[in-house]
Amino acid sequence: MTDILLDQSDLPFGAPRFEGIRANMFMPAFRSGIAEAAAEIAGIVADRRAPAFDNTILAIERGGARLARVRRIFWTIASAQADDAIRAIEGEVSAMLAAHGTRIAHDAGLFARVQAVWDGRHKAGLDEASLRLVEASYRGFVDSGALLDEADKTRFAVIATELSDLSTRFGQNVMAAVADWSMVLDEGDLDGLPAPLRASAARRAEAQGKPGRYLLTLDRGDAEALLTFSTRRDLRETMWRAFTTRCDGGPHDNRGIVDTMLALRHERAGLLGYASHADYALTDSMAKTPDAAAALIHRLWAPALPQVADEQAELQRLADADGIGIAPWDWRFYAEKVRRDRYALDGGEVKRHLTLDRVRAAAFACAGRLYGLSFTSREDLPGWHEDVAAWAVADQQGQPIGLLYTDYLARTEKHGGAWMGSLRVQEKLDGVVLPIAYLVANFAKAPPGSDTGLSLDEAATLFHEFGHALHALLSDVTYPSQAGTAVARDFVEFPSKFMEHWIVAPETLATLGLPDALIAAIGHADDFGQGFATIELLASSLLDLAVHCSQEPRPDSRAIAEAMLKAIGMPDAIAPRHGLTHFTHIFDGGYAGAYYSYIWSEVLDADAFAAFGEAGDLFDPELAARFRREILSVGNSRDPAESFVAFRGRAPDQGPLLRQRGLA
Repeated sequence: MTDILLDQSDLPFGAPRFEGIRANMFMPAFRSGIAEAAAEIAGIVADRRAPAFDNTILAIERGGARLARVRRIFWTIASAQADDAIRAIEGEVSAMLAAHGTRIAHDAGLFARVQAVWDGRHKAGLDEASLRLVEASYRGFVDSGALLDEADKTRFAVIATELSDLSTRFGQNVMAAVADWSMVLDEGDLDGLPAPLRASAARRAEAQGKPGRYLLTLDRGDAEALLTFSTRRDLRETMWRAFTTRCDGGPHDNRGIVDTMLALRHERAGLLGYASHADYALTDSMAKTPDAAAALIHRLWAPALPQVADEQAELQRLADADGIGIAPWDWRFYAEKVRRDRYALDGGEVKRHLTLDRVRAAAFACAGRLYGLSFTSREDLPGWHEDVAAWAVADQQGQPIGLLYTDYLARTEKHGGAWMGSLRVQEKLDGVVLPIAYLVANFAKAPPGSDTGLSLDEAATLFHEFGHALHALLSDVTYPSQAGTAVARDFVEFPSKFMEHWIVAPETLATLGLPDALIAAIGHADDFGQGFATIELLASSLLDLAVHCSQEPRPDSRAIAEAMLKAIGMPDAIAPRHGLTHFTHIFDGGYAGAYYSYIWSEVLDADAFAAFGEAGDLFDPELAARFRREILSVGNSRDPAESFVAFRGRAPDQGPLLRQRGLA
């Protein structure tokens, strides 16, 4: 019988039948999928033929397809629509999958076959993509403990299970902390807040039985909007303290989880022969070593410090009129005043023009002009929530490219932030398989009959995640494990950061109906505040490296963080973009030891975008075709450094990023 979770549906694109999925279906599906995958592995090990690329590496690549399907559906729902029933099994699912992965990695018979193929890889007549597949498979086994003795394998497996459980608990604590906190305001508390924010806050309050009042949450959109626009300094301070101390004590405390995860990660790295978790995490990155990652950060940090000091001095001149010294909860408020006074940039006015539907349509239109893509609404395909929309994606000839789901509005069942994921990846191993990608964000929903307005940062977030989706949708590789975004962590953010340029381009803004004066103001928006933006991001990157480079068996993350911030001269009026106790990127995501990837990718992105400036055409067809061919389509079928050179004609240059951030 067909299983709704394990088997591809008969819907167009093989889209999942979300409307029929229930939480109690997952555990039986996972058990069945794991058993099937284990049997496939046993079959590979039992093969009496000599180990070869086809009967070993490709057999592993083909294996576990049904398990992969249910896994992707589960994590989509767990991140974007996690009700109590899903949260109740999330830890068990995570532990099952971790144990399954460890059993495969520690199967001596399987690894012996992989190693035999790896040993003879240069004599097997493999093409570049196949050779990379062999090397990635071998490295994956080794970094999962395949070379350890039995005692160390046992300990490695225990660590993997414990880390999986802790990561789940960390993420659930962050969600719970956001859900449990609110700021309820009255009409007299709203001075300075733009109309769209007031409307969404009123709608939330009414939904919670507080008509006539206004409710703000700890979602980043709410927090940054209040910190930017509210004239009430006491409310700004309350919001800032709540936002920056999430899960730092209280009923959803993550402090102990952080320190335990760091200790376990360090122990695991030691078992594998690495000096630290950061060394372990960066072996297959473009940076290669923590020292190389830190060196880039410090090259940007040094000029950013005097720049941010100049910015603070300017803000302080405005604050002097109010008789206060600039505190962290004042920075965004006075920076908005500077932009409004100097450039006539009104953040509230921007939100009135940058509505969600318009910005999404603009992203689709840019993809159309750059890559010849079209997006057609598929209301017949169900999503995991009524807010979810499905879009069929086709090329210039009308041939299907894939399917895209969009889920942009904030809900309590969602994790915070924004992300892209895949329900199916592109491949051509046994015939053409089209990708299914999805985008999730947390934009505050406007009341019925009103348009959901986006800030400039939120619009950039939409374009950023859309850039990830294009990376998945335009993939054109043979092997599924090399498809789309399955690239080095410090390369994966390159196509997404690259796409952000198009939302602030005058050509795009004009199509959204913005007046010329506002377009000009947006063009100058980054002229002030790059010091703050750089310091905020780099501080989090250095924080991540500091705790993951620690070689203490029992690290004290708070002490490490305090010492690091003091050593680098962190300005008192700025906090890192992410504090450790709610830093989901590194404790409930894939960026542990690698959060620097965002700034590393910005070097690639700024340099690549500079090529369009040199051409004098934001939609230059030859450059767009080359970017698609050399960056978006190749996935991990070749070295990412080679992909960049194939597009740009040379190695990346930091100059464009320094100029873009005003640090040259």
